[in-house]
Amino acid sequence: MRRLDDKVALITGGARGQGAAEARLFADEGATVVITDVIDDVGEATAAELGDAVAYVHHDVTDEAGWAAVVGGILEEHGRIDVLVNNAGVFHHGGALDTTLDDWNRVIAINQTGVFLGMKSVGPSMRERRAGSIVNISSIAGLSGTPMAHAYGASKWAVRGMTKSAARELAAHQVRVNSVHPGLIETPMMHELGGDAERLAAHVPMGRVAEADEVAALVIFLASDESVYCTGHEYVIDGGMRA
Repeated sequence: MRRLDDKVALITGGARGQGAAEARLFADEGATVVITDVIDDVGEATAAELGDAVAYVHHDVTDEAGWAAVVGGILEEHGRIDVLVNNAGVFHHGGALDTTLDDWNRVIAINQTGVFLGMKSVGPSMRERRAGSIVNISSIAGLSGTPMAHAYGASKWAVRGMTKSAARELAAHQVRVNSVHPGLIETPMMHELGGDAERLAAHVPMGRVAEADEVAALVIFLASDESVYCTGHEYVIDGGMRA
């Protein structure tokens, strides 16, 4: 058997980058996957590329009604959601004194409120079934101070704390909640922000940035029954940057 046979997974921000890598590995491991995003052309192309096990749905993670529609549709079609990966996120470059309120609100809405709404929307059905895994994608920016990324760092610290409180609340119902804290990853977002893998590798003790599939493999572990006794913790994958 494959590691995610018969599991139904919802992955937000799944059109490209880290989310698409997760969707690909989830499908390879036997899961039925619904990816959501707001870039519909890319999301639809990704789902088509990954085959019949992957479907794409338009979804703004800041919209509570949108969450209800997506989750309701999956439950109606598949009867359950075994895994939620709160992957959708944005980055904003700006320090504590020069981040505008609009920029702050946008980052918090997507990176933090989106995770809150995801757990709130999917959690009840998992609690009722007494089974499920929620994986919240945070960052090493949620482990220590990150200059010139004030809103982003704040949101990722929040995801770390929300993960722990939700894990304590849901543990008695056999629902697991964990956070993943990647370092530098080779994704479109990194390049859009002006990142160069060769230059950034100098900041990583292992001498290179991570591939998206390497982070996805950690998410697979947390989604699978292999991590059945793991909840409420942060899993760091950063090549030693926070060692």
